Amino acid sequence: MLVQAPKALIKPIELISHQDKRIDNYYWLRERENPEVIEYLNSENIHTNQSTESYKELIDDIFDEIVKRIKKNDNSVPFQKDGYFYQTQYKDNKEYPIIRRWNSEFGEDYNEPAVLLDVNLIAEDYEYFQISNYSVSPNQKYLAYSADTISRRLFTIYIQNLETGKLTSQTISNTSGELIWSKDSKGIIFIEKDPETLRSFAVKFFELESLDGNPEELFTEKDETFYLSIGESMSGEYCVIQSESTMTSEVNIWKLDASESVQCFLPRERGHEYNIDHLNGEFYVKSNAAGKNFDLNTTDKCGSKENWMNIIPHNENRLLESFIVFDWGFAISWREMGQTGLSIKRASDHVELKFDEASYVVGLGNNLDPSLDYLRLSYTSLTTPTSIYDYSINTQIYTLKKQEFIEGGFYSDDYQSEKIWITARDGVKVPVSLVYRKDKFISGQNPLLLYGYGSYGISIDPSFGSARISLLDRGFVYAIAHVRGGEDMGRYWYEEGRQLKKMNTFHDFIDCAKHLIENRYCHESLCCAMGGSAGGLLMGAVINMEPTLWKAVVAAVPFVDVVTTMLDDSIPLTTGEYDEWGDPNDPIYYNYIKQYSPVDNIKNASYPALLVTTGLHDSQVQYWEPAKWIAKLRTHQQGNNSLLLYTDMTTGHGGASGRFARYRDLALEYAFLIHECGVE
Repeated sequence: MLVQAPKALIKPIELISHQDKRIDNYYWLRERENPEVIEYLNSENIHTNQSTESYKELIDDIFDEIVKRIKKNDNSVPFQKDGYFYQTQYKDNKEYPIIRRWNSEFGEDYNEPAVLLDVNLIAEDYEYFQISNYSVSPNQKYLAYSADTISRRLFTIYIQNLETGKLTSQTISNTSGELIWSKDSKGIIFIEKDPETLRSFAVKFFELESLDGNPEELFTEKDETFYLSIGESMSGEYCVIQSESTMTSEVNIWKLDASESVQCFLPRERGHEYNIDHLNGEFYVKSNAAGKNFDLNTTDKCGSKENWMNIIPHNENRLLESFIVFDWGFAISWREMGQTGLSIKRASDHVELKFDEASYVVGLGNNLDPSLDYLRLSYTSLTTPTSIYDYSINTQIYTLKKQEFIEGGFYSDDYQSEKIWITARDGVKVPVSLVYRKDKFISGQNPLLLYGYGSYGISIDPSFGSARISLLDRGFVYAIAHVRGGEDMGRYWYEEGRQLKKMNTFHDFIDCAKHLIENRYCHESLCCAMGGSAGGLLMGAVINMEPTLWKAVVAAVPFVDVVTTMLDDSIPLTTGEYDEWGDPNDPIYYNYIKQYSPVDNIKNASYPALLVTTGLHDSQVQYWEPAKWIAKLRTHQQGNNSLLLYTDMTTGHGGASGRFARYRDLALEYAFLIHECGVE
């Protein structure tokens, strides 16, 4: 039985740019404090609950399946820092971690660690709770940690006296969550965020014994298109202040012993991106000055590239992603032809690490002590649970420290993973990763879920996901389209999917879907799609372009009102996005963005079944974008396919907190797809 959908009130306003007039009937939905808005969002939630009532048992079953696969009593692999081992522990059915530590003299397997922080206890009074960072002062007297309780990515820093076990009266609000202790343990370096725009704009020093309680300003980023981050150099000597926009960066450094003022490492140049680390008197600089895929250099001076010594040259085919420095040399992570890799470089040799599977994801792990003679790394694939290894620099032997345990058993031989290449409409080869259960696969008959993102140079790697088993065991093929706009194939892959080349992202995704159908990876009428945030934009664009290609689509926190949002610099994070999408104040970019902006391209069509999720407190994509999108789609929908909107009234962009609760939305999304595909 069809459930009557709510109808949003139509309150038209004219939006005029470059003599182009757009009518927005639902602009009023941005009035967060308006009771009418809350009433409308609640009515949409009621409608979604009523529409999914017939398969509520399926939603509960999938949630239970996902949770049952999670090991209830679990410990992370300990990591070493400043003479202590640190470990994250989960117990029983508790949602949040317990942070433990012990003196490294007791060895890695010590079984009586002290509890540093039990997040379950401090999260008890909150519907949402997230710890961003924690750090112990060098003199081991204080613990500082940052927490967000409203899901707006605005963190408050708390300071606990480890000798008394009690919190001090001092707190630091409106921060990014990052924090670093000064060398003398007298204060904390942090980043202040604007509570309205949410831009991280100032690095400050908070002194514990300050008389007035006002932090000292170390550095302020005045360009509103730049954002700040901080990190401690591997040497422990510097606070590294990173100013970054989409295409340009600048580093400033401050000595953690406060012996020098903030110093600019290298002044920003438009299009130059770089980041640094420091160890044993040398700075290591990853830079794109010599080429888009980055190289690695060393220097002992700031201020100029002239005295840089190149140690890893630029490679047209290989993207240098990140590096870690040690006393014995350094390790780098890279990406080539859609495949990740690691290399070790010492004075005496250069080794590329080898792995057996044809397609996998390998990355640098938690390596905080430069004196250790091993590299910690992570490894996973679509059929291999996440595994932590220590690789011996001297013996070149891998030691498995931990593999994600799947309760109830998981047998990788039951599943088949593949990596295929499709030819997009402009002749470019696009990689697709996929996995399915062998005994459930029937050529041309299976439902398929195609996942995509394709923005900001973010690559969606073919990693393992235990929740995904609930789809695979019901006969779904799961595929990832590595479309342009990510960095899967190197930096140029990103350049080919942003600004005035953004249409490549959408065309790639559609062409991947058609290839999978034509090559019988799925039934022609059972192709589904999913994406979130900028991946939600991808979903909105492709269903406008090819509405009948898709059986069902899930769009999480989708960025779908691109023109209006990018013209409104009062919305958090907008001005910093111009290098990604283009500035629509320029008519060239305005007209191009308008070609694909989902809200602006809705037409009378038979749209697929659509489930859209958002959060009232979303800091990245405001809730009103998906709300407006659904309201407008309903006025143009031809046919009876469901158009559902669910707004979590207590969370933001990342959804629910807690290791179990966060799967509630995913259970709904999976059940929606299974139901729409008619899978028993």
